[in-house]
Amino acid sequence: MQKNLVIVESPAKAKTIEKFLGKDYKVMSSYGHIRDLKKKDLGIDLANSYRPLYEVPADKEKLVSELQAAVNKADVVWLASDEDREGEAISWHLYETLGLRDKQYHRIAFHEITKNAIFHAIENPRRINRDLVNAQQARRVLDRIVGFELSPILWRKIKPALSAGRVQSVAVRLITEREREIEAFQSEAAYRVQATFLKKEGDTPYQINAELNKRLKTKEEALEFLNRLKDINAYTIDSVITKPAKKSPAAPFTTSTLQQEAARKLGFSVSQTMSVAQKLYESGKITYMRTDSVHLSALAINASKAEIGDAYGKKYVKTRQFSTKSKGAQEAHEAIRPTYMNAHQTTGTSQEQKLYELIWKRTIASQMADAELERTTVTINIFDDEDVKFVSSGEVITFDGFLRVYLESTDDEPADNEESTLLPPIMRKDILDLKESTATERFTQRPARYSEASLVRKLEELGIGRPSTYAPTISTIQNREYVEKTNIEGTDREYNVLHLKKGKITDAIKTEKTGADKNKLKPTDTGIVVNDYLTEFFPRILDYNFTADVEKEFDYVAVGAEVWTDMIDRFYKKFHPVVEEALNTHEDHKVGERILGTDPKTGKQISAKIGRFGPMIQLGTQDDEEKPRFVSLRKGQSLGTITIEEAIKLFDLPRSIGEYEEKELTTSIGKFGPYVRFDGKFISLPKDADPYTITKEEAIELIEAKRKQDREKVIKIFEGKEGKGGKDEVQILNGRYGPYIAYKEKNYKIAKTVDATTLTLKECMEIIKTTKSKTKAKVEKKEKKKTKVTEKKKKVLEEEAKEKKTKATKK
Repeated sequence: MQKNLVIVESPAKAKTIEKFLGKDYKVMSSYGHIRDLKKKDLGIDLANSYRPLYEVPADKEKLVSELQAAVNKADVVWLASDEDREGEAISWHLYETLGLRDKQYHRIAFHEITKNAIFHAIENPRRINRDLVNAQQARRVLDRIVGFELSPILWRKIKPALSAGRVQSVAVRLITEREREIEAFQSEAAYRVQATFLKKEGDTPYQINAELNKRLKTKEEALEFLNRLKDINAYTIDSVITKPAKKSPAAPFTTSTLQQEAARKLGFSVSQTMSVAQKLYESGKITYMRTDSVHLSALAINASKAEIGDAYGKKYVKTRQFSTKSKGAQEAHEAIRPTYMNAHQTTGTSQEQKLYELIWKRTIASQMADAELERTTVTINIFDDEDVKFVSSGEVITFDGFLRVYLESTDDEPADNEESTLLPPIMRKDILDLKESTATERFTQRPARYSEASLVRKLEELGIGRPSTYAPTISTIQNREYVEKTNIEGTDREYNVLHLKKGKITDAIKTEKTGADKNKLKPTDTGIVVNDYLTEFFPRILDYNFTADVEKEFDYVAVGAEVWTDMIDRFYKKFHPVVEEALNTHEDHKVGERILGTDPKTGKQISAKIGRFGPMIQLGTQDDEEKPRFVSLRKGQSLGTITIEEAIKLFDLPRSIGEYEEKELTTSIGKFGPYVRFDGKFISLPKDADPYTITKEEAIELIEAKRKQDREKVIKIFEGKEGKGGKDEVQILNGRYGPYIAYKEKNYKIAKTVDATTLTLKECMEIIKTTKSKTKAKVEKKEKKKTKVTEKKKKVLEEEAKEKKTKATKK
């Protein structure tokens, strides 16, 4: 019997910790929270100071019994969940549920899973921090109130099964507002003028690329400018300015910056980054991954210093301590870093290896010397009496410093062909010849849609959410289908290029792609309607400052400077009356509904709205004698932009396109896309086929191709007693992974070494019999093992009961 029981929240963490502790310690996992607010009803006693009503979920009852049994046997219980508000709450729930008031217990916390950190925590135990617990309770209670009271309004006003959340709704608002900015954006054209100059240095001509220091608004201006250049014989260098410059490394990773950089450099989603980082932390490879601190311990800084000195030399070392700029930073342990700086790489999955390498490089770079540069800017005179000049800039790295290891990426979209060049040796008053000049029509860029990483950055800037909330917030708004991650191909756009060379100007039209996006967040029609409704009726909930201020109040609770129930009370007394008012407000039509006009054929109203199954078009109203007709929007169509002509066209489906073999052919769009229906069967249309325009001949081709595919699928059929198509029929079919036998609604694999075309009925039945026997043997083996484990457990329990009885007798 172990004297010490250590309870952590994760089985992987338990496994790692168990390696360091001796036989006197037993480590168990709570698998996260063992209790939560009651699912039925609100789960909060509003009349009794907002007291949370907790329950142990059904799926955790067995685990709680096992933990209770282990607690009863242990002399000391160590609660070792994570060192943040969520972790503190997990420990408190364990304390309350397992009855640790009458037991000797200790709360221990560490921000890295190493032997030293764990033993240091055991040597310095503490009690549960109720302020941190109350901060977590306040967040949980406030979010439950918002969700519980807002969701029924959305069900009634928009459609069933919708839900709202405090931080999630603000995130959807950000994405929706950005989409509207994009829709309202009007691109403006201007001409960017670039030139290539030549400078002769002995027999070697040097080339200098430069750009005009202003954009020309029209084609006429650009043509006039190039025509003026033709008359200039030589150009003079007006100034050469060389300045030393430095680049400093970025701070070590916080949760937010890790999510952003992993998205930019590795293509990870936010939730993917947190999942991989969690595994690295639990296996003892990195420090705790939910933090907004950029602080590094003295041990980490000294270890980094040694690694840099050994690998690159002392001149590359420059230790520094970064300070946290995030407002209300509360996860005040350390930045995310490797637990052992001398481990440059790690084992594990390729994702774990890539993320670990990113963390190691960022940490090491943060303790390296600045990169030293020399920046040269050259201005070239054009017209003596005007300020218009060509400018060329070059950059030389004189000492690479931290750039030897790592450079932070950005979300900013790159400018057109901007690059830093190495300039030749030049001086003021030097004479240059013009080789060529190009005036290219360029367009102002629309605002960029948010990626997951840039949305995290925006939320952090606004002070909305905390390290533990970014990933679940972004996952939730996508799972609720308020936001979708889209890939937009973009459209072709023409642009004009004027080119001056050897005294001649050519005028050309070229094509480029515009509006393309990859893995960017875009609001769905449902998300837009929900956002607009909440913004109108609950502006305070969706206000950015209010949401950030709530986070600050949670921070005050966490340090004992605010009573959490008072905070909730202030919020609820303002929030609930608005909910009541919204419930009692009657609208003439459904929220988000757009009246598009009247159908010319029937004279009925056509409207776009959110229906039970998503965005749709309605023909007619509930007041008409005939029931209204409904049709779903096609992919790429939106409630906000669909025209009445496009809406009317949707009612053309299902469309009859003739007969084949005396049976009707129709086309339509279903759950899985457009299709042709024939003889009770559905044949999917290829991507390039349109259900509105496909011809009878094209549909017949698809039907025959499907029939051919089905024929090739069947290798052999053995009729049973029930005749052709009966349940006892044995079929040998071609499948995705090779031939197989289908018999009585079950499939049986055929070995690769067997020629399926030569199999007889007797051989098929033998394969079926052998497969069944093997399956039965596997099941029996599994059951036997289960019985053995049960008997073993029973024996252990009997021995424990016997030991308990003996102790009681001795007492």
